[in-house]
Amino acid sequence: MESIFQHFRKEERPFIEKVNSWVKEVEDTYAPKLTEFLDPRQRFITESIIRNSDLMMTAAGGFSDPERQRVLIYPDYYTPTTDEFQISLYQVQYPQKFVTMKHSQLLGSLMAVGIDRSRFGDIRLSEVAVQFAVSTEVSEYIHVNFTQVGKVKVSVQPVLDVKDVIVIEEEWTEEMHIISSLRIDAVVASLTNSSRAKASSLIKGEKVKVNWAMIDQQAFEVEVADVLSIRGFGRYKILSIEGRTKKDKIRVMIGALV
Repeated sequence: MESIFQHFRKEERPFIEKVNSWVKEVEDTYAPKLTEFLDPRQRFITESIIRNSDLMMTAAGGFSDPERQRVLIYPDYYTPTTDEFQISLYQVQYPQKFVTMKHSQLLGSLMAVGIDRSRFGDIRLSEVAVQFAVSTEVSEYIHVNFTQVGKVKVSVQPVLDVKDVIVIEEEWTEEMHIISSLRIDAVVASLTNSSRAKASSLIKGEKVKVNWAMIDQQAFEVEVADVLSIRGFGRYKILSIEGRTKKDKIRVMIGALV
């Protein structure tokens, strides 16, 4: 177990232990294991652990190119089907002429009905529709109990036609950054083209997330594949570390969501 832990951060140990329990369950029962919705970092950890076993995994999130996906872990002789992912897509019905729906409002209201965040996948908003993915196991509960977003009365209807599913095409640009260290304050300063002091204030102000978790430690170090969100600036991804300059600075290739 310690050999696995050394490849990941200390705060990720509880999740690693959970993945190991999933692996053991599949190995002991010879039956597939379906997880709740995992973010990309959690899927990266899961895949890293599965790679060292005789098992396989595949993932789906209901939408095309979803951020949050359910993972199916199974023996190598097993052939999974789409239905096994147990994902339902819903569209929110609300007075669009008078209300502008926001992602944060919708997520907060969904969780307010008493369902854990891991039960929900992506939330997608377009000019004409608002949709979200949810575990089929709790979809009926959501259908009955999710009736309000803020002060606005809403209802939900299943998205039955694949042509009605919202498609979002993300575009990333790549840029090389030369930084003094991989500390989060140094990276944020480079990404926002500001001082370390300004970057520190963003971190202390809870405006910086790494892998969808709030980071409040300036000494936290980023790694390849980390996703950073800086409120007011955008979302970024650590693509690769390209070595050091003659002045011992670190060259880091970072992707920015356009």
